[in-house]
Amino acid sequence: MSYQIFTLVEFERWLAGQKVSRLIKLIQNHHTWKPNYKSFAISDGLSLLKSMENAHLERGFSAIAQQFTTFPDGTIGTGRPLDMMPAGIKGANRNGICMEHVGNFDTGGDQMNQTHRNTIIKLNALLCRKFSLVPSDTTIVYHHWYDLNTGERTKGAGTTKTCPGTNFFGGNTVGDFQRNFLPLVVDQIKNQDTAEPVSFKFAAQVTAEKLNVRNANSLNAPIVAKLTKGTEVRVFGENDGWYAINASYSRWVKKEYVKPTS
Repeated sequence: MSYQIFTLVEFERWLAGQKVSRLIKLIQNHHTWKPNYKSFAISDGLSLLKSMENAHLERGFSAIAQQFTTFPDGTIGTGRPLDMMPAGIKGANRNGICMEHVGNFDTGGDQMNQTHRNTIIKLNALLCRKFSLVPSDTTIVYHHWYDLNTGERTKGAGTTKTCPGTNFFGGNTVGDFQRNFLPLVVDQIKNQDTAEPVSFKFAAQVTAEKLNVRNANSLNAPIVAKLTKGTEVRVFGENDGWYAINASYSRWVKKEYVKPTS
């Protein structure tokens, strides 16, 4: 898999141009623990992404687990395609976007620098805006809140990881998140000079085994993507037996193969 490394400004432009058909409901935050800040100091972003990909493939994953990785120098690396479900948190992957923050943010580990801190805040804010998510502890989540065996959200009880770290923005509990991290993301969104997100009409689920996504509402239009059964999408409009599933780009699927869910 080929990767790209962006500055924040470059990433914001890149994200604005991405066409995502999968319904996104939450953003996962993780820390890598290893590699950590020391690993980054003696290596580089692309090498670390490749090493993480190899580790994930050895564990039986089909690709690197996360969509995005943030680095101590404030850059952001791409990973698993946005239209592909991540392998980040059991019980929270179907409609999730997964990001890994390079570093060990458990107490006694790496001290997050201000540049990295700013990137993490802004990345969460940009993804909320991109996918029309209202920031909360249900749309931005920590791995620590989910039981590793059952996938149930336990808010830290049961068998869990400390991820994204017991010292991640002051702690990894739901309360820590609400006091320390959530206000920063909310303020960042308020300060972003971007247009209000377009509201979708309803959510829906693909019922066909394979569903073609076309760039116009016609069977003669080119196929630009394929969705598998069970994939959730947002419907922004309807025309002549077709659903529009993207607000910014012309992306259409046949209505008969999509079932509204909300």
